[in-house]
Amino acid sequence: MNAERVHIGVDLGTSSLKVVAIGPDGAVCACARGDYPTARPEPLAAEQNPQDWWAALAATLNEVAATVPAEHWSGIGLSAMLPTLVALDARGAPSGPAITWEDGRAEPEAELLRAEVGDERLYQLTGQRVDGRYLAPMHRRLDRRGQGGVLAAAAKDVLYAELTGELLTDPSTAAGTGVFDLDRYAWDPELMVAAEVPGLPAVAPSDTIAPLSAHWRAALGVTAEVPVVLGAADSVLGAFAIGARTHGDVAVIAGTSAVVLGISDHAVRDTRSRYLITPLAGAGWGLEMDVLAVGSAFGGVARLLGLSGPAELLDAAGTVALGDAPIFLPYLTPGEQGALWDPELSGTLHGLDLSMGAGHVGRALLTGVVVELRRAIAIAETATGRRGPVLLGGGAAASPLLWQDLADATDRDVLVDRASRDHSAIGAALFAAQALGRPINHAPQLHRVTPRPAQAAWWQRTSNRHDSLRIALGGVEL
Repeated sequence: MNAERVHIGVDLGTSSLKVVAIGPDGAVCACARGDYPTARPEPLAAEQNPQDWWAALAATLNEVAATVPAEHWSGIGLSAMLPTLVALDARGAPSGPAITWEDGRAEPEAELLRAEVGDERLYQLTGQRVDGRYLAPMHRRLDRRGQGGVLAAAAKDVLYAELTGELLTDPSTAAGTGVFDLDRYAWDPELMVAAEVPGLPAVAPSDTIAPLSAHWRAALGVTAEVPVVLGAADSVLGAFAIGARTHGDVAVIAGTSAVVLGISDHAVRDTRSRYLITPLAGAGWGLEMDVLAVGSAFGGVARLLGLSGPAELLDAAGTVALGDAPIFLPYLTPGEQGALWDPELSGTLHGLDLSMGAGHVGRALLTGVVVELRRAIAIAETATGRRGPVLLGGGAAASPLLWQDLADATDRDVLVDRASRDHSAIGAALFAAQALGRPINHAPQLHRVTPRPAQAAWWQRTSNRHDSLRIALGGVEL
């Protein structure tokens, strides 16, 4: 390995910070992970301490540097969860805990913004269906409690500032505020006033570069300048890493949530506003639908059932036939931002009886998640006019049961990367190399799973049953 061409990817995720080092041959030559807690001090709350992020950042960077010395790092690329708010005071310090995308407390503030601007106009301007998980409503809620500071920044914005001393945001991250004009690539002054946002970071291209700060160079024991590339949202760079780069490609990146991203040459608004429009790190757009509770749902239900974790739950699910499980509406966050856009949805388990065990619940949950992924993938196909394989990656995509279910439900081949899980971090490293003029050929080791045609009708009937139950419980009819 030519150590002088190692590129580092950093992904600030929902439950952990991941760092990878990519060599010139495209192989991952070092990786590290640092976990941090999420505080839930009241219903719907999800808060994190940015100091926990920086502790994890220091630990993981040093762990990677122990394998690949930092003096051989050619550049660092960044990715992060979205939307996650860090309100900053006049000194540029956080005015309180970070509010993550799992936090649902700002829905009243989102309703105010939608009422003032109008749902359709908001979607046409921003390409987003703005709810309480966007930065602008989140900040408005904090500001009314005297905790809003003077500037609303996203997680990756402050990550870039921590490493370089410069506070900037990229277009994909800016889209998560709810006040970014998608066509002008700029903050919309009218929306900022309507949302009562006092200030936002300057928007810069994803390939913007600044040097690693003297503090971090000293901490890593490096004297030479190390460029840091601004990067993009985790969904964008996760899809980039797994190979979804041309019009019509569809990637599913399954982590705490699951992002379905259809790649499009055009920022085509959906007539029914079923998908979000996210700028890619380079040319093009992501038609995005986020199934909110995936890895978090498997983990939470496993804990509830006294199991060791998602792997044990999915192993148990594999012992239960498809038709023997109850119905599980998997809206456990609560709410949904997939092809359904409804913050009022909640998780429901229907049809449970005393003959059933943990495997039945796990089988039902997996089926419910796949039903929502199926819905989103079909909409991406309609929007792009192309039907190809589904590219599947992410930390929650480790189960062969999920792979086969997704292939059967969509009647498509599923190409899953069995070798890697940290796709957003890998994408950050690959994009950094490209931005620095040293593109790396990273070919993920994709395993093909083919659909079983006999299962297609079952999945259609099951999807209909899920929709009927959701509508009976007050969900919006499609």
